[in-house]
Amino acid sequence: METKESRDFLFKYLNNASPTGFESAGQKIWLDYVKPYIDDYISDTYGTIVGVLNPEAPYKVVIEAHADEISWFVNHITEQGYIYVIRNGGSDHQIAPSKRVNIHTKKGIVKGIFGWPAIHVRDKAKEEGPSLKNIFIDVGASSKNEVEKMGIHVGTVVTFDDELMELNDKYLVGRALDNRIGGYMIAEVLKKIKKNKINLPFGLYVVNAVQEEIGLRGAEMIAHRIKPNLAIITDVTHDTDAPMYDKITSGDISCGKGPAVWYCPAVHNNVLEMIIKVAEKNKIPFQRRAASRSTGTDTDAFAYSSEGVASALISIPLKYMHTTVETCSKADLQHTIDLIYETVIQVKNKQDFRYIR
Repeated sequence: METKESRDFLFKYLNNASPTGFESAGQKIWLDYVKPYIDDYISDTYGTIVGVLNPEAPYKVVIEAHADEISWFVNHITEQGYIYVIRNGGSDHQIAPSKRVNIHTKKGIVKGIFGWPAIHVRDKAKEEGPSLKNIFIDVGASSKNEVEKMGIHVGTVVTFDDELMELNDKYLVGRALDNRIGGYMIAEVLKKIKKNKINLPFGLYVVNAVQEEIGLRGAEMIAHRIKPNLAIITDVTHDTDAPMYDKITSGDISCGKGPAVWYCPAVHNNVLEMIIKVAEKNKIPFQRRAASRSTGTDTDAFAYSSEGVASALISIPLKYMHTTVETCSKADLQHTIDLIYETVIQVKNKQDFRYIR
């Protein structure tokens, strides 16, 4: 957060709800911020936004993040006016009880809460944990008809009512840092390129993709449209230094030690080595992360699109993923921006990443 402008954008963008499939309000905020720094933009059918520099250039480089956040859908309304939900993406049922929610109706936001029976009345011998079968939302209504009059119906989207905050002046905490913190970072990279008057010899496509949380769908669609030569993706990865993580199975990644670069079949080794050399040259701290089959991020969609795209993933470590208190280091945030920026500006026009030429 180098400037007040950057900070204001970060808080406005993160505090806005952007559920999977309903990202347009957040996309408008993002596009308005990057418009002064681009030559053109693409807005596709499902809402992915791409800021473009040098749109006429034949060689195309992508930097990408995803714009959507996990949420809930109203699935059933009881005659007593209680609401049951299903997931939209990987929402965590265990954190739901006692959370405040925003229910997004055509009439506007309706406030609600995930209720839960008091400790005094629960049977300790066979206490039931939260599940999709028993978590419910209370909107202060006493009947199904009253709920429906509020504009709530099956399919209405629900998000947690939590906003961004700072912790000990070192961390950012809030819901949906996964992965709108990535949208912030690629916007800052673009801004830095423009303000430093870097004349790129290729087309730069800054992609803020929709619908990652339900299967990388936005990235899949836009990758086929752009057909880039190189893609550098940014997303979040688990900080495994917090309690209850197993480093033997999940790796050793910590907030505050720099972004993580990934080893995985979808990650092109020549692109990965280029990024590592850039980090070492510019003294940017970084960590290493391995995945056995796929990254589970938009990297996979870009890598295997069209005839294959040389792709790599740079992740920012994140504590408590898919909760309302996702936490990242402000130092990591800047280091990730710097690593993507320094990598992009040294890419050569028509750079060939093939293993065998």
